[in-house]
Amino acid sequence: MTNENIIVQGARTNNLKNISVAIPKRKITVITGVSGAGKSSLALGTIAAASQRQVNKTYSAYVQQLLPQFPEPDVTRIKNLPFTLVVDQKGIGNNRRSTLGTYTDIYSALRLLFSRIAQPFIGYSMNYSFNNPVGMCPHCEGLGQIRAIDPNKLVNFDKSLNEGAIEFPTFQPGGWRLSRYTESGFFDNNLALKKWPSLKLELLLYGKRQTPPRPTANWHKSAFYLGLVPRIQQTFLNKSQAKYQQELQQIVKISVCPVCHGQRLKPQALEALVNKKNIADCSAMSLVDLQQWLCAINNSSVQPIIEELTNKLNNLITAGLGYLSLDRTTASLSGGEAQRVKLANYLNSGLTDLLYIFDEPSVGLHAYDLLKVIKIFQRLKAQGNTVLIDDHDPQIIAIADHVINLGEPAGTQGGYITFSGSYADLKKSATLTGTSLRHLGDLKSTYRLITNFYQINNVTQNNLQHVQVKIPQRSLTAITGVAGSGKSSLISAFKSQYPQTAVLNQHLISGSNRSNVLTYLNIFDSLRQYFAQHTHRALGLFSFNSQGACPICKGKGVLKLDLAYMGNSVSICEACHGQRYAPTVLKLRVQGMNIAEAMDLNPQSFAEKFPILQSAMRILQQVGLGYIKLNQALDTFSGGELQRLKLAHFLLKQTSDILVLDEPTSGLHEYNVQKLITLLHKLIQKYPLTIIVIEHNLRLMGQADWIVDLGPYAGAHGGKILFSGRPRELYNQGQTLTAQALRRYWK
Repeated sequence: MTNENIIVQGARTNNLKNISVAIPKRKITVITGVSGAGKSSLALGTIAAASQRQVNKTYSAYVQQLLPQFPEPDVTRIKNLPFTLVVDQKGIGNNRRSTLGTYTDIYSALRLLFSRIAQPFIGYSMNYSFNNPVGMCPHCEGLGQIRAIDPNKLVNFDKSLNEGAIEFPTFQPGGWRLSRYTESGFFDNNLALKKWPSLKLELLLYGKRQTPPRPTANWHKSAFYLGLVPRIQQTFLNKSQAKYQQELQQIVKISVCPVCHGQRLKPQALEALVNKKNIADCSAMSLVDLQQWLCAINNSSVQPIIEELTNKLNNLITAGLGYLSLDRTTASLSGGEAQRVKLANYLNSGLTDLLYIFDEPSVGLHAYDLLKVIKIFQRLKAQGNTVLIDDHDPQIIAIADHVINLGEPAGTQGGYITFSGSYADLKKSATLTGTSLRHLGDLKSTYRLITNFYQINNVTQNNLQHVQVKIPQRSLTAITGVAGSGKSSLISAFKSQYPQTAVLNQHLISGSNRSNVLTYLNIFDSLRQYFAQHTHRALGLFSFNSQGACPICKGKGVLKLDLAYMGNSVSICEACHGQRYAPTVLKLRVQGMNIAEAMDLNPQSFAEKFPILQSAMRILQQVGLGYIKLNQALDTFSGGELQRLKLAHFLLKQTSDILVLDEPTSGLHEYNVQKLITLLHKLIQKYPLTIIVIEHNLRLMGQADWIVDLGPYAGAHGGKILFSGRPRELYNQGQTLTAQALRRYWK
């Protein structure tokens, strides 16, 4: 029957080449293909966006503006599309008041439990809320921490105000906020701060809100004066979604609240106990331990509450998150952890015939944890739902009832359907995915000689207890173990003992939609200078952030129209057609291209066209980013792409001989993983480097020079060094979960 399939006809979103495809309902379909082939464009940019936009249209215009906005997909038609739930890797908020407990409502149920049976009795459940004045510690306002600005990190006392003494964005010379000090009439703007009288420094740093009695003529009449520290606290530090997070980290000292000792609540809430535990103690337990604690409560009056708590905890544990605790802030969760938290929230749903779309659910998961998540996919399918998964992992692909392969290769050359059919037929196909599934990589049997090691001694941190281990120098070492076993803690301890270590993680790079590949690599100026020299025009003309900006969109490339209650409308600027530059600049050509067209090239095409930036273009291709465009905004990169961009930046500068990569295979197809492994070994030989990777990918583990395996499980049940040595030894003799996964992989 035709309505047994979701029919996509003529999909052209991003790099998709007018493709048509059928996705069977109530089955598990995996979309795979090399990195950048168009998988997300099909699953998220086309199918998910079409469903969400149709749902949003059923609400009033006022409600629509409050809902997430999805760009309109470029597709001819989609038929038989169910209601869609997208489970992606985006974080679940960076509000410091949001914890795993509050996000999942488990903490609300726990508050209810304590309000019923805790002794001494202190009243209703809000007394246990750290987000309500009734229950929160008044000293830290329920945050458990005290954050204070360190003036010695905020201000360079060797400089004057006019020389940029205030080392925080928008307070430097030219920034409008600096005028609140230089035009106040209070200070000598050309005198180094170390020569100021103490009263003047006190006024600059901590001055109370006031109107200056004798400001300069440039002082705004309605403005008021406020000291630097309280101004930054009010404007940035106390905001839940503050700008300049990285810059704030540089100037802020964080300490545990001395009143509640980090437990967030008033004393009376902390004194109320159930089975010798207060509610903060329960929030600090691992979810597994909390579940065991709940089972020991024998009180029929609260049995329904305990059942609700147990069910929700079970869902999180089933998703492989039993090592987490309820007091873990949502901002601290990795993308993979956030995705599994969302997944767990759907498990109790009574709805059926939905379309669930998962964006790379294997990210951050050990093979052992992935088996648990696979069971959830199969459970959703058994409940009558359609499951669509965008992933590269061989374990995930193997469970598919139907596979769609995109490519090949990637970027502008990708976007085609190269295979559609069963997993068995995919393995036989000539696609890069089929080839990678047939050839799983080598389990190394010969290794380079290791003569020197970095030693980590007697580490006690988080769940690590008196751990010691050695890491070989000038080698590729894989740190392995289930999620939460202590891998990141071990690396943190390593960095504290060897501070020269460069750590490249997948955290977002600070920047706006004006930040792109060239600006991040600090090579945009070289391209601007090249165009300025060859056109004999001013350098400033070739910046879309200043002189050369399109006068209509001010260099943004888009126009945002505020339609009041109907929400915002974003459209491509018709003056520059999204190219950001003024018409006069776009007429200036070198090698037949204007600067906007040059930035729209990928690294390989740019290297072929222009003689400059050759080393940067080569490195971008080496790290697996040959398909991206040089003008691509940083906020559009995946976590794995961001990390590889950081690797490119590191290789251009190379400031250390020890490099740590946090799950570098994240978001990579097995074909790209093999290229990355080859690159890492080449880098070790060329520079030379010691490279350490926190990794779950079995192909990479087999080709590492050394493995350090932690476990046996997560949280309090992990934190032990189970194995340290050659991968083949672990494969042959190891009894760990990683050893078992290696043997299944190369069975």
